[in-house]
Amino acid sequence: MKHFKTIAIFQYPAEYAILQLLFDQEELRYFFQNETMVSVFPFYSNAIGGIRLQVHIEDIAQAKEIIKNLNHPSNLKIV
Repeated sequence: MKHFKTIAIFQYPAEYAILQLLFDQEELRYFFQNETMVSVFPFYSNAIGGIRLQVHIEDIAQAKEIIKNLNHPSNLKIV
């Protein structure tokens, strides 16, 4: 996993559902670290450092652009 870098951290899976769909549409290489643990034990999220969005280093610029566009006032926002 040395070719992946954390670009965002989420507390719960519902916070990134739309983001996951957009990344799949663009065929970005990514995964959510700690996703299963937080799904099973939601109150452990803070203790384990949240759910980390890991993106391949070659896809980071495109992933950050997608996140930036979600935070635009006229679009959906990440919680």
